Amino acid sequence: MFRNFLNGLPKSSFANGWTRRGKDVGGRPPTPLPKHARFEEHDFSNTAGSRTYKLYVPGRYDGRALPLVVMLHGCTQSPDDFATGTRMNTLAEERTFLVAYPEQSKMANASKCWNWFNSGDQRRDLGEPSLIAGITRQIMDDFPVDVGMVYIAGLSAGGAMAAIMGIAYPDLYAAVGVHSGLACGAAFDLQSALTAMRYGSVIRRAAEQMVPTIVFHGDHDKTVNPVNADQVIAQAKSARHLRASVSTGKTSDGISFTRTLQSDETGRPMLEQWVVHGAGHAWSGGSAEGSYTEPRGPDASRAMVRFFFQHRL
Repeated sequence: MFRNFLNGLPKSSFANGWTRRGKDVGGRPPTPLPKHARFEEHDFSNTAGSRTYKLYVPGRYDGRALPLVVMLHGCTQSPDDFATGTRMNTLAEERTFLVAYPEQSKMANASKCWNWFNSGDQRRDLGEPSLIAGITRQIMDDFPVDVGMVYIAGLSAGGAMAAIMGIAYPDLYAAVGVHSGLACGAAFDLQSALTAMRYGSVIRRAAEQMVPTIVFHGDHDKTVNPVNADQVIAQAKSARHLRASVSTGKTSDGISFTRTLQSDETGRPMLEQWVVHGAGHAWSGGSAEGSYTEPRGPDASRAMVRFFFQHRL
């Protein structure tokens, strides 16, 4: 099953109530956009290759500098599917920010997984990190963007790549969101990726500059061991001293969760970790119209945006 994570996830991997529905989002009529909103497709190229991406511009955009959230989809997903499942565009309308969805190429990975497990795709200005950073900077050139409020998040392989981007570009992203992902450098090839996904990994690379990080992970995830969430947090924290507080709760649909905040000396949360009890490998609180979502869970998108906007470069 773990090999299938990199080469196309089987439907049988998703059980216990979370949904894989919505994989055909691209074939259905598009959801009507709010008045004046735009969901545009663009391209970016550099020496590492080229990628398309979609950019959501909220209807209330009036030319002023806005925050930007970059969203990295999981394996087999598309920008439209990921936007639908996470409902991040809906939040962009509410809070007035831009959302970018880089799309992995099937030429780069047959299952459209970001290649987080390749050593050549884990460093600043190399491989896929250079493409994602290039897309981010292209949007910052093309639109008025608040340069202190640029963020990145992802699911699964996209979450692992988001962790890499936070380590590689702490001067570009003010905060990072990792959902069901792995730490930067958790693997260096396919075999080590399978091991890390199943058992966790040895953290070989600490963050040189702390980037505020929020993590979501279901404790029944059978694709990426939940211990990886702890390792993302440990990597982001490095040796820094933070004060921790733990709270618990339950959604109206009966999903319990544990939330741990680690704050600096001023009381500002720097690390936030959500363990969603009973959830599997799926975006917590997402829409059933998208793939790989757990609609009953706490709203990961809303929590990430709240956490992001507490931080700026």
